[in-house]
Amino acid sequence: MKRWLIIGVLLVLGPPAGAQQGVPQIPFDSVPNCLRLPPDMFFGEAAGVAVNSKGHIVVVSRSGNSGGPAFAAAASQVLEFDADGQFLREIGKHLYAWSYGHAVRIDRDDNIWVVEKGSDMVIKFNPEGRVEMVFGRKPEASEDLGGLEVPHKRIFTPPPVHENGRFRQPTDVAWDAAGNIYISDGYINSRVAKYDKTGQWIKSWGERGSGPGQFHTPHGIGVDPQGNVYVADRGNRRIQVFDGDGKYLRQITIDVPYDTSAMPALGNKPDLTGNGPDPLSYGKNHYPGSAWTICITPGPNPVLYTSESYPGRIFKLSLDGKVLGVIGGRSGKLLKEFGWVHALACPSENELYVAEILNWRVQKLLLHPQQGRTTASTAGR
Repeated sequence: MKRWLIIGVLLVLGPPAGAQQGVPQIPFDSVPNCLRLPPDMFFGEAAGVAVNSKGHIVVVSRSGNSGGPAFAAAASQVLEFDADGQFLREIGKHLYAWSYGHAVRIDRDDNIWVVEKGSDMVIKFNPEGRVEMVFGRKPEASEDLGGLEVPHKRIFTPPPVHENGRFRQPTDVAWDAAGNIYISDGYINSRVAKYDKTGQWIKSWGERGSGPGQFHTPHGIGVDPQGNVYVADRGNRRIQVFDGDGKYLRQITIDVPYDTSAMPALGNKPDLTGNGPDPLSYGKNHYPGSAWTICITPGPNPVLYTSESYPGRIFKLSLDGKVLGVIGGRSGKLLKEFGWVHALACPSENELYVAEILNWRVQKLLLHPQQGRTTASTAGR
């Protein structure tokens, strides 16, 4: 009886109510060996990727640790490659902030911003690789913050007290045209922080929850040319959109049919009933259509790319939330398959860099939307 109940639930939830039918599958190529490290260097988990005005690719890799405890060991490197994928340099080697890198972004002046989830910091480097701004503070080794100094420990009851300028496991950073800085203060504080271009604190908005303007793991952030802020509210399976002052505008949900027989890249299939273990912590992070990333293309006609962990697709959307196409279809270890896409860089509409946690790599994708075909639902097969 239980088996038939689970099958029934899967058939109901895939395709979901309001599923976006007839979404084209975008053909693409993955460039083999697109980033080349020296023989004695290796990627770890590729947590972030960004591209500067010269076409150089910068990657945050959870690697570089050759000692220390297995649990909570420092593991962050920032690696730069030229436009042909040849390794150029390591930025900020042995920096005090490095602990557990989460994202890297490059602003319009080619400054490099690294979001450090493990040390609760955001670091701005100039194009030469020197530290220019520091946001947040790494907990002192001798300090007792009631358990919050432990990077893995997430305490939600009572709700954490928000403190201006102090982060709890931040996830991403973005800017508007005026240079204002937006930081998704993700796993614990569940908010968006806003600074001006000089690094002065302005405000924050959001708290943990599922209502409009509330967050459950705000995991990625981006700003469109009009100054609207897009937040990948991963644990609530949506993207929320705000104006630059934090006023809630709308939400975007992705309901594209998928093959329910697909296997996850890691672990069991997500419990789509919402009754799985520890729903407060787990949320809908691994549901189909749960947005992990935000990448808005440059230029006069921007589009938005986002990704999911299961079954393992990348989505192309218009800024009003219409799904324009799907890239890939399943998790895997081969080229053109994905293992937890944690970050995207989109220097143009048809060129993507894809940072994967589980496969320890960055893929360069070349899209061919003119060859796309509309795929029927494969749900329930």
